Amino acid sequence: MTESAHVRESLPLDTTAQLLTRITAQLGTQLSHVTLNGTRRPMPPTDRQPTLVAVAHGSRDPRALRAVTTLLDRVRELRPELDVRLGHIELNEPLLSATLATLGGETRETREVRDGLSGARAVLVPLMLSRGYHVKHDLPQAAAAVPGADIRIAAPLGPHPLLVEALCSRLADAGWRPEDGTSRSAGVVLAAAGSRDPDSVADARRTADQLSERLGGVPVVPAYASAVSPTVPAAVRALTARGRHRIAVASYFASPGLFATRSAAVAPWIAAAPLGAHPALARLLLQRYDEAVTTAYAPQRRELTPA
Repeated sequence: MTESAHVRESLPLDTTAQLLTRITAQLGTQLSHVTLNGTRRPMPPTDRQPTLVAVAHGSRDPRALRAVTTLLDRVRELRPELDVRLGHIELNEPLLSATLATLGGETRETREVRDGLSGARAVLVPLMLSRGYHVKHDLPQAAAAVPGADIRIAAPLGPHPLLVEALCSRLADAGWRPEDGTSRSAGVVLAAAGSRDPDSVADARRTADQLSERLGGVPVVPAYASAVSPTVPAAVRALTARGRHRIAVASYFASPGLFATRSAAVAPWIAAAPLGAHPALARLLLQRYDEAVTTAYAPQRRELTPA
C-alpha cells in the first residue's frame, strides 16, 4: 500500500457511498476464496498447511480399513481446511508410497517429467501406539524416497492420556463399571501387538501404568500378541494366580484385526473393542500432527527385524 493510500485508508469516511464501496471490496476479496457450492477454495501452495498423511499398518481384516477411514473422517470434521490422506505400510491400498507420490497434486506420470516433488510438504502421522520398527525404519525410509519434498514424521500415538481415555471408554462399553476399579477380584490385561524394540515394550508398560491409575489402582498387566512375552493367556494366568478372577482384556490396537480378535478370545470376563475411530484418537492424531509441524520427531533407528 502506498503512503497516500494508507492515509486515505485511515481517514474518516465522508459518505455512505464510500462505506459501501469499502464493504463491497472487502466482501469481494473474501468471496474470491469460496467456490460456487460454498466450499473454501484451496489456499495457494505457499500458504497451505502441510498435508497430514495418516500411516496405518494394513490388515486383511476388512474392518480395519473401515475403522481407519471413519477415524480420518472424524479428523476432517475437526479440521476441515486440512488435507488429510491415508497410506498403508502393507496389505491395503493405498500404500504409503502411492500416497506420497501424489503429494502436491502430482501424479506418477507428472513426476516423470518434473524432477521430484518440489515444494510438497507433509507430516506422516503413524497410527501406531508405540515406538517400533515401522516408526523408526519404514517411515523415514518412505520419506527419504520422495526427493524435493519436506516430509516430517510425527511421534507415534502412544503413550498419551488421550489413549488412556479411549481405553477406558472401550472398557466401559464392554461392561466395566467404576466400582470394578476398587474390587479385589478385578484385573486388566492390556493386549498389544508386540515388538522386539525395547522402546515399544517400555511404551506399553507406561500405558498400562497410566490405565491402572485411571481405573482406580486395579492391576493392569501389559501382554503381547507377538514377538515378546508375556502373551495374553500368560498374563491372564498371572492375574488369576494373584486372586484376580474378573479379568478384562483392554484391546490396545488401533483397529480390528487378527491380533485383536485372538486377544479378545481368551478374555475370562469381558473384552473391549479396539480403539478404532474413537473421538479421542482423532484429537490425538491432530495433536501429533501439530507437534510435528512445529518440531519434527526424530525416531532413533535400530537394526531390528519387523515384529
